[in-house]
Amino acid sequence: MKTTLRVAGVYVGAVVGAGYASGQEMLQFFVSHGVWGIVGTAVTMILLPILGYHLVMLGDQLHVRNHKKVLYHLCGKYLGPVIDVALTFFLFGLGAIMIAGSGSLFEQSFGLAPIWGYVFMSLVLISTLLLDTNKIITIISSLSPYILVLLFIIVVYSIFASEASFATLESIASQQLTVSPHWTLSTLISVSFNFMVGFAIMVVLGAVEKDRKGLRNGAILGGVALGVIAIIVALGVYLNLDRVHEAEMPILLLAHEFNPIVGFFMAIGLLMMIYSTAATSLYTFLVRFFAPNTNAYRGAVVVACLLGLGFGFIGFVDLVNTVYPLLGYIGFIVIVSLIINIVRRPKQKVV
Repeated sequence: MKTTLRVAGVYVGAVVGAGYASGQEMLQFFVSHGVWGIVGTAVTMILLPILGYHLVMLGDQLHVRNHKKVLYHLCGKYLGPVIDVALTFFLFGLGAIMIAGSGSLFEQSFGLAPIWGYVFMSLVLISTLLLDTNKIITIISSLSPYILVLLFIIVVYSIFASEASFATLESIASQQLTVSPHWTLSTLISVSFNFMVGFAIMVVLGAVEKDRKGLRNGAILGGVALGVIAIIVALGVYLNLDRVHEAEMPILLLAHEFNPIVGFFMAIGLLMMIYSTAATSLYTFLVRFFAPNTNAYRGAVVVACLLGLGFGFIGFVDLVNTVYPLLGYIGFIVIVSLIINIVRRPKQKVV
């Protein structure tokens, strides 16, 4: 059970960041398609556990320490390097989005200029990426149940607080910024994107965890939890779309409306989730080029976090709408390769 909860917590912690739990990702991928978008979130609860399960099994099969070998194994010696480079740099982009999200959170929750959020998150990332990052991420990931409980409270509130008619909600939804013209494509892009976000950490977990049953169950539980969070957040945003459609972090706005104290704790929870995803993404990006605990790695940590701070000025909403779909499209290639690998696996002898 301990392994199951740990693996599930790491899966959730790696994926749930500023976009996912705050409602902005749900708004652009799902709520913008109206009630059919809510159906799409239910689909993620089926696909994410399946993909997470096969990722940890692949990591256990290949005994890897980073994502490079797995991508080469899945995509081949020609396409593998291209996907490897793309994923590596998109992971840096995800770290930058998390820094941008911290700025939006500071402005919306604490009334401070976004720059303070950028600087705070960058300094925290620099200081912790120079330490034992894996232990820190595991601790932060254990906070996933905390934010899940808060989300349940907020959604129950949103159901009773919603006053707009179905026709009004559908009309507003159709006017929102969206990542694709149809809910099915948006759903698949979302699943693919989050699959890629958790890709590196899940295959490594598969290699290092000795409890295979706990590993498998943890991947499934984590995927189901991510689907539940998607449904909860999307439903809360949709039912109150007339009030939150202009907010960069819609769920945070609902939390503050419900109760300032709940809003404060939600802000802290989101900050922890932002940190968890940012640290995971940037660490994976850095160790692809530099060996940990070396002077080159330490220098790269500072440079990467400062560059991420600079990208934060582009804006949280714009970054989500640009980077997330691009990584999702790349993920389609990896998912197809994974499916082919699953079909052919009994015939393969992995060395």
